[in-house]
Amino acid sequence: MSLKDDLHDLYANAHRRLPADVLEVMDRGAAQLLATRLAESALGAGDPAPRFTLASATGEEISLDALLAEGPVVLTFYRGAWCPYCNLALRALQQHHADLTARGARLVAVSPQIPDESLTLSEKERLAFPVLSDIGSGVAQQFGIAFDLSDELGALYDRLGFDLDRVNAGHHRTLPLPATYVIDRAGVIRWAFVDTDYTVRAEPADVLAALDALEETRA
Repeated sequence: MSLKDDLHDLYANAHRRLPADVLEVMDRGAAQLLATRLAESALGAGDPAPRFTLASATGEEISLDALLAEGPVVLTFYRGAWCPYCNLALRALQQHHADLTARGARLVAVSPQIPDESLTLSEKERLAFPVLSDIGSGVAQQFGIAFDLSDELGALYDRLGFDLDRVNAGHHRTLPLPATYVIDRAGVIRWAFVDTDYTVRAEPADVLAALDALEETRA
């Protein structure tokens, strides 16, 4: 099955399980975010990638420049370990990690969570790539993908026990859109996936195809 199929199954199961009032709040929040057209104004192919340095789950400072010194970078943003769609997407990338590294690429994931939360996720999912903490979503803002939850949706997430105020170090309403970028060694974004729908993610096969396109360009 593709990641798209797995995400669809997760969505269908959630909609069978969650109460109608919860689904209504989520649907309203999704519609409000879509109306912002934020994905259309986010950085895309051809744009220079903003440089950043962030702490990994183990406390190591990792910069985009250092990653690019080793090869192209696959940069993926996710909302947090509390989001099952994010966990599914990261698991799919982990399953294709060997294919990514075989193409000379470095994979790195970024979320607004504190390092302790990222470490728990890394250990649980046995991730072989760095998971970085973008506290306050400053890097996500530079990529044009940061947004604030509505009061209604934020209150619902509190009710569901996501505890975003704690895991995001006080920045409980600011999250990134689901986004994945392929960045070449010159620091230019060559492929981008950005969507306001958190139930949709970049297919690993498409990421690999984008890396193959980089190789063809260099050949």
